[in-house]
Formats: sequence, C-alpha cells, structure tokens
Amino acid sequence: ISRSDGRIDWLNEANSTVPQGEDCGYKKFMSTVDALVMGRNTFEQVLTFDKWFYGSTPVVVMSRRGMVLPDTVPSSVSVTNESPEDLVLRLSAQGAKRLYIDGGLTIQSFLDAQLIDDMTITVIPILLGSGKPLFGPLSNDVHLTHEASHVFEFGFVQHTYRVKRNA
Repeated sequence: ISRSDGRIDWLNEANSTVPQGEDCGYKKFMSTVDALVMGRNTFEQVLTFDKWFYGSTPVVVMSRRGMVLPDTVPSSVSVTNESPEDLVLRLSAQGAKRLYIDGGLTIQSFLDAQLIDDMTITVIPILLGSGKPLFGPLSNDVHLTHEASHVFEFGFVQHTYRVKRNA
C-alpha cells in the first residue's frame, strides 16, 4: 500500500491516469458510510493531501499513543485508543451501522477481530518492488466470497468480496 518509507508516489502517478470526473465509485460508496475509521499513519498521510475528501462524515483516528489533532482538521475528526471491538460497540450505540475501515494495520486488526463484513479492493497496475503490504500477518486465514469485479478502461480493477464467517 506504500513504499517502505510510507510514500505513495506510485498511487499519485496511477491516479493521474484516471479520466477527469471519474471517481471509481467513491461518492456512491461514501454515501453508504456512517463513519470512517483509520489508523494514525493513514491519517497523517491524508493530512498531506490538498483537500479533505471525507466531507462531514465522522472520522475516528485509531492511535495507541494518542495524538493532538491539528486545528486545520474538521470537527468531525476524533482520536481513540479503544480496541476495535470497543470502538464498534460505541459507534453502533451512536447509530453507526456501516463503517469504512482504512489503513493496513487498522484493517488487519479489524479482520482479526472479525469485524469486517465486506471489502472492496482496487488493484492498480503496478508492482511495487518493496514496501508495506495491505494485508500483513493475520492470526487466521480470512475466507472471502467474490461478489463483483469492475474493470476500468485505465487499468484499475475493483473487486468486492464478502467475508465468510466461521461457523
């Protein structure tokens, strides 16, 4: 998902091939999201972007060490050191039904806690020579059921999966 030092220059380069006005389903997807949960590293990367992409959607940044939010972020952003289980319980009690989980380590922790129901994974046509994987070590195999794939003319392929639950 990034180079070893966290850079995503390859992603910015790939995004430059996306035709003007094409969002790869992002607006439609975000319209189904009640809250976004991301890890600290992902949040710090988001802060380097030219604009805030999440509108007024609540964003929760997971950080074991805590952090002070910059004054420039919207008031819809908060920080927590809760476990994935506790965070989901709290957000559910607040009415959140669909969470968007972002960031490699955060996704891994939610998968390990069996808190992810479905995943959309977009494959971008570049193989990084080295870097940080999206899916690092997991405590168990995660079985998926393929639901759909969409091939974009500029080479991106978007796959949607349902996570199978162990009975």
